[in-house]
Order: sequence, then structure tokens, then C-alpha cells
Amino acid sequence: MATWANLPYYLTLKTKKTSLFYMAVTTVLCSLSYLIGIWQHGGLKIAAKSPMATLLELPCSNLNKNFTTIGGSSSVTLDFTARHNADDLVPLSSSARVEQIPPCKPEFSEYTPCEDVNRSLKFDRDRNIYRERHCPEKDELLKCRIPAPHGYKTSFRWPASRDMVWYANVPHKHLTVEKAKQNWVQFKGDRFKFPGGGTMFPRGADSYIADIGKFINLKDGSIRTAIDTGCGVASWGAYLLSRNILSVSFAPRDTHVAQVQFALERGVPALIGVLASIRLPYPSRAFDIAHCSRCLIPWGKFDGLYLIEVDRILRPGGYWVLSGPPINWESHWKGWNRTAQDLKKEQDGIENVARSLCWKKLVQKNDLAIWQKPSNHIHCKIYRKAFKKPPFCQAQDPDKAWYTKMEACLTPLPEVSETKEMAGGLLAKWPERLTAVPPRIVSGSLDGITAATYDKDTYLWKKRVEHYKVLDSQLAEPGRYRNLLDMNAHLGGFAAALVNDPLWVMNVVPAEAKLNTLGAIYERGLIGTYQNWCEAMSTYPRTYDFIHADSLFSLYQDRCDMEDILLEMDRILRPQGSVIIRDDVDILVDVKSVIDRLQWDSRMVDHEGGPHVREKLLIAVKQYWTAPASSEDQDGSRTA
Repeated sequence: MATWANLPYYLTLKTKKTSLFYMAVTTVLCSLSYLIGIWQHGGLKIAAKSPMATLLELPCSNLNKNFTTIGGSSSVTLDFTARHNADDLVPLSSSARVEQIPPCKPEFSEYTPCEDVNRSLKFDRDRNIYRERHCPEKDELLKCRIPAPHGYKTSFRWPASRDMVWYANVPHKHLTVEKAKQNWVQFKGDRFKFPGGGTMFPRGADSYIADIGKFINLKDGSIRTAIDTGCGVASWGAYLLSRNILSVSFAPRDTHVAQVQFALERGVPALIGVLASIRLPYPSRAFDIAHCSRCLIPWGKFDGLYLIEVDRILRPGGYWVLSGPPINWESHWKGWNRTAQDLKKEQDGIENVARSLCWKKLVQKNDLAIWQKPSNHIHCKIYRKAFKKPPFCQAQDPDKAWYTKMEACLTPLPEVSETKEMAGGLLAKWPERLTAVPPRIVSGSLDGITAATYDKDTYLWKKRVEHYKVLDSQLAEPGRYRNLLDMNAHLGGFAAALVNDPLWVMNVVPAEAKLNTLGAIYERGLIGTYQNWCEAMSTYPRTYDFIHADSLFSLYQDRCDMEDILLEMDRILRPQGSVIIRDDVDILVDVKSVIDRLQWDSRMVDHEGGPHVREKLLIAVKQYWTAPASSEDQDGSRTA
């Protein structure tokens, strides 16, 4: 009975002893675990000391060493570096952080590297070969920023720019004297004015184009792309724009100082170029109409080589318009200071070449003559029995036109089955032509590009350009930009998305591109050229208001120096002009480091698809700066 009475006391005592036992075991295990850890970091001599003494005596360097978790499966580095620096508190300008690329001397303000006058004198003058592209070697490249002339101003907005240009932007009065009677250009006060005249259209370009329109329908959208050879100040191209006809104008850099530069300042598409020994940088079947107004090109010489080149780039059913010598020589031969016999011989030569190309002469009235290229070569192949020359070209890529030698052979048109069928496919009229699937894609000529992928690309760029206009308010402002460049145009989707804005885009297909898509771009009613971006473009400094580069630096990553490409972009970009570069984030980091040295204002933003996309956008603006004032500027004596 007593035992049962003491049972509660007995159970309580036993429970306390059990708890003390487990607490003692737990303490021993924890201490042992701790000491083992100390031993692993400091050795047995450290473990012999008290825990606090051991902790205090651990070397500071040990705290930064890697320690291994149980099982040795992972390691962690303890980093005690400060997370906030003084530099972060007071941001330094990019110019203070990097070595700037210096400005070039003022005399380089109109430098065109591949058409440099001094370099050109080393080359053959026969057939104007010395006026072709002759680019500097790598060790000759300028490593400086081309300055704008002192007093440079933002160009007039279109359409005002068609009729006037600031004198400070193109400080050359040479043409105002040489062409004074022909109404090319006039100098008044602080600007040049362009009355729209020309050597062969003294009543103005508008009236002259109206005369052409009496024989060719320029209003129904069948004529969209044009080329003007020996363009002067490009008044023909300037006045075609009001008719929704987009012209590429070209002329050499010659004694007519700055004619292409005037065209670009006016907001008219133009390039430096010459018909000499290499093909023009355009694909076959590119233009609806070609034009020469007193361009002084020897069309009948060299076995008709230059007219054969016009035939290559002219569309089936396209037109060639010629005015000036020798047309209407019967009325003008005395004023042209040439004999009637010489002029008749020249015209006979042109007529013979045109017939050998199977062209049909539509009309010759007063000072104007017009020929038409056949829609296919069915009859032309039969005529080869009568015209042995030029022969049809064999095994030749008609679209290859980057440093490609011209040949005295006729570029064959794509095969057709009927005499009335349009070789290469019938083009839609403008504006439907812009979005219709180009015939080159329909025929399967472009590997991997189908009607579906084309439509998808068109939609994609419409969305991308909408996003661009959010990022760049100046692009969204109608009229702020006039001259645009797409350095890697692919199918021209960027330009197509901007077609309703008062601007034009020069679409470049790099010579190194996997696919030659420039022909398809022209079939959309857009314009462009070939270019190797390891070299300078055939244009003057300050040509473009806006430059777009999609995956360009990825394409040229192992081909040439990124800095040289960006220096060229700086040369052809106007002060306060903008750039959007789209590329892989790692490449853009390198691009930005060079842009900072160019002293552009720039920022990198995420892809429109979000931050997880590796492709990013780099938005940049070139700062306004000019060459310092010279003594001539200061006393107002500069005249040419």
C-alpha cells in the first residue's frame, strides 16, 4: 500500500533523471560537432583552446577562404567587398571614364574615303576608272570623328528642303556660277535656293516630268522606282517624289562640286557613283524607269557597255528616257559646239545598241527620246541571228553587283512560256506593291523565304517600328527625320513600316549577307544598295538623320573592326541624328564602349519581348558639334 502511495514521487524522479541524461548527450554531441568544425578550419592546435579564444584567434584570411559543406558537395566564397562605392554615389560622365576618339581636322569635313580625290589620281583615267570606288587600306583609315563645317544648321524639313538648303551646310558656290543660266541653284543670303531647273528643262523639272508623262503613265502606280544617271542636283528625282515615284540619283565626285551633297541636303535619295568598269550596286530588274538628261555618258561606245548595264537593272517593260546630246541634234548642234556629223554618228550608235538589246523606240519629240525594254526575251532570242552582239551572258549571277566587272553581254530575262507573259512575274501597282509578295519569293528564288515568312516579317517590323517610336520621340514626330538608312535591311520590313511618314529609307543588303534580298526589296517598290560595311559608303558626311542596324555587328563580328564601322556611322550621321542598334547583349556592351568614346548619348533597353530575351536595343543620339571657326569664317570671306 505504501509502495502505491509513493508511486507518483518515483515516476517524477525517474523522468527528471531521463531528461538530464538526454540533455547531457545532446550537449556532448553539439560540442563535438563544433570542435570538429574548428579542427577542419584551424587544425588540432586551435581545437585545444576554448571556443571563444579559438574564434578570436582565427586569421582574418581564413574567413575569406572557401569552406566545404558536409559531404564536400559545394563551396561558397565569402566576399566582404563593399557593395556601395563613392563612384556610385556621384556618377561620372562617360567622357570622363573613357578615352575619347579625337575630332579630325576641319579640312576633312567633306571627306569621302572611297572617293578621295587625291587617291583617285593614282588610278587609270581611261573610262573614268579613277572615279570609281578606291577605298583606303587598313593602315590609311582615319581614326577620328569627321567634323561638321562651322555654322552647320539642322536641315530644313521636307518639303521646304526640296527648294532650299543652308549655305553653311554645303559651303560651295561653284554651281551657282557654272550653271547660272540653267537654273540649277541660286545663292541668296544665308541659303541656296533650287528653282527646279536643269540643263535640258529650263521651264523646270515639274514641266519636264509632265512632258514625259504624255508618253508614259506616271500616275497609275505602274512606275514606282527610278534611277537618274548623272543627276546634277537631283531636281528630277526631287519632283518625282510628289508623284509617289522614288528615284535613286547618282553622279561622280567630279568638277561639279557637291552635286550629290546638294541632293542629300535637299532630302532626295542619292549616292556617289559612276558608270565606268564595274556594275552599278543594284540588282537586276530593279527600276521601272531610267533617266539621263545631258549626263554626258558615252552610251554608244565600248560595244554599248553602259547601255547594256542599264538594261540589266531595268525591269521587263521598263523605260529609258534620254534628253540632251545627241537628241534633236539638228536643232542644237551649233550651240553644243560639235559638228552635225559627229552628233548624228553618236545618235546612230545609240540607236544601234538599243536595237541590239531588243528595245523598242516609243517616241522622239523635240529634246526627248524614250525607249522601252521588252517584257520577255522570246523574240530577242530569235533576233540574235541578226544581231550577233551582244551575246546573252552565260553562267552569270545577274544580281551580283559589288565590285563585279561589267560585261558586254545581255543579261537574260527569266524564262516565260508565252510572248505576252512578263518575265520574272507581274508586279502589282503601287501602293499594293509594298505588301504584295515579291515575285522573287513567289518563284522560290530566295532559299527559306516563303509567302508566309514574308507576311510574318512584315507584321513583325510593323510592331517593332511602333515600339521604336515609343523609345525615340523624334522618330515618332512626322517630318523630324527625312533621310534614313537601314544597314542590314533583309526584306525591307523596317522601311515598309515607315512608308506613310514623309521620309525615305536607303535599304542596304550587305555583300556578306547569307541571302541577296535586294531584288525583293525593289520588287516591293523600295530602294537600296549593296555595301560592305568594312568599307566606307559612297556618300558624303552627314547624309542621314537616322540609322538602323539590325544584327549588323553580329554579321561583321569576325570580319573587321567594330570601331571602324562605328566611325563610318558617325561620319554619315547628321549632328543630333539618332541610331537604333539591335543585337545580342554581349555585342551591344562592346558597341556601347565605342559609342561612349564617340561621345554619343546612349542607353540600352530591353527587347520588346521582355528582359529575358538576349537581344537588346541600343538607342543613341549624336551630339551637335562643329569644326571651329576659321579666319575666313570670322571675316566672312569664304566663297567656295
